[in-house]
Amino acid sequence: MIWNVPVETMSRDEMHHLQSERLKDTVSRVYQRVDFYRRKMQELGVEPGDIHTIDDIVKLPFTTKKDLRDNYPFGLCSVPQSEFVRIHASSGTTGKPTAVPHSRKDLDLFAECVARSICCAGGTQEDTVQVSYGYGLFTGGLGLHDGASRLGAGVIPASSGNTRNQLTLMRDFRPTILACTPSYAMYLAESLADEGYGPDDIALRIGIFGAEPWSAEMRSKIEKGLGITAHDIYGLSEIMGPGVSCSCQMQNGLHIAEDHFYPEILNPDTLEQEADGVVGELTFTHLTKEAMPLLRYRTRDLTSLDHSPCQCGRTNVRMGRIIGRSDDMLIIRGVNVFPSQIESVLLEVPEASPNYLIVVDRQGVLDTIEVQVEIDDKYFTDELVEMENIRKKIKQKIDNVLRIGVIVRLVEPKTIERSQGKAKRVIDKRSI
Repeated sequence: MIWNVPVETMSRDEMHHLQSERLKDTVSRVYQRVDFYRRKMQELGVEPGDIHTIDDIVKLPFTTKKDLRDNYPFGLCSVPQSEFVRIHASSGTTGKPTAVPHSRKDLDLFAECVARSICCAGGTQEDTVQVSYGYGLFTGGLGLHDGASRLGAGVIPASSGNTRNQLTLMRDFRPTILACTPSYAMYLAESLADEGYGPDDIALRIGIFGAEPWSAEMRSKIEKGLGITAHDIYGLSEIMGPGVSCSCQMQNGLHIAEDHFYPEILNPDTLEQEADGVVGELTFTHLTKEAMPLLRYRTRDLTSLDHSPCQCGRTNVRMGRIIGRSDDMLIIRGVNVFPSQIESVLLEVPEASPNYLIVVDRQGVLDTIEVQVEIDDKYFTDELVEMENIRKKIKQKIDNVLRIGVIVRLVEPKTIERSQGKAKRVIDKRSI
């Protein structure tokens, strides 16, 4: 089933026209109402009249998270505060949070896009969604809640945390869809097994997971542990929240709501647009946002685009899975390393659990990288020779992928701290 057939099956020419008209309106609005964008456009010698089609987007300035922080809290808004009906914010883990206000129309758009995403993943009004994202300033909980309600599905507003209660809700209330971060879904699957239950004891059939990168191998483990089909939902607070894109039942990329959010893939070094299939930095421009529309916002997420038709019938452009972030990339002895590369290796090793920690340090002038790996309960033993063989196998596989030597340290089951939100996988002591 397709939620919004006219938009989600629109021809490329029709979408180009719609995006062009909406971009012209957005550019005119921010030029007139937002001092920051007016100055930036004037510096580039660009006026609203220079934007004729969506192809002219390359003339417009970029926006970064630093720009949002420099204009905190509401310096980039194009409507007065009296028109805000909800304010969300990013986590602010590396500085001030970025405030993201929404108008009434913005919240309607949010619910529409999330409903579209749940439907894309195979959800219907007959489903009940257990929303295990956090409720509050984080967009995940309320975003999935409102979208499921728009779809007509039932909602269990479980929020994050209290894992034992989450499992009780699954067994007693029989939700059919779970929405949370993939790392928490993995923890729920692990906890379900620890309590002596399995997929047959719950009614879940679909998982909608996002807010952090995750690998195809992790998806397979989650699907097996919970007895579901797992889907990737993408979003970020600055653009809207979850629902910017979601994978369909073909599992061949995430369909972007490109009638509202125009995507570009940029070369991170030259900032020039890349062709379909080329991995680069994902950038979005709001086409319909009222309260705080952003031009060419650099997400720092690394992926690629695919404009070819999808077998599900949707024509909206698809983005690939997020393989990492340009600002999360670790440079170890001149080699680019992404945590997702290490995760993919570990999830191919049956003796390793999906829980790991990467510790980067510097000894003298030499960078070191240690991967702490939890051993699966079934394989943990006091036999030192067996454990050493497992350690050597993991090290060899990681070394082959990264092309640099790593230190692998095995740790006992359930000793690495679990996360009920976004998992913290890297500690870089070089920056402490």
